[in-house]
Amino acid sequence: MPPRYAYWTVILDNAPTAFRSRTKDELLPTLKQLQRRNADATLKWFQDGKLWDSPDAARAARFRARAGPRRDRTPRGEKRGREWRPGGAHRDPRARFKKKK
Repeated sequence: MPPRYAYWTVILDNAPTAFRSRTKDELLPTLKQLQRRNADATLKWFQDGKLWDSPDAARAARFRARAGPRRDRTPRGEKRGREWRPGGAHRDPRARFKKKK
């Protein structure tokens, strides 16, 4: 079962319309009528605040995002120095703001 805010919608002139449905079959007659007047009318899947070509594409993107980066790379390509590593000096980063007695 798809999430609560996931549905098929008709896109007309690169803008969503009020035509929505959980199943693609319910929107196909409406889509065909709209395509008679406007060739740009398409059917897209809306999920997670984005438009997708199909529910499978949204599911694949969610799977890729959940898998995360590979272990041999740092997240988002960060370059971390030696002081970050667990064997580092373990200095308190807030220590420079403490008043000296």
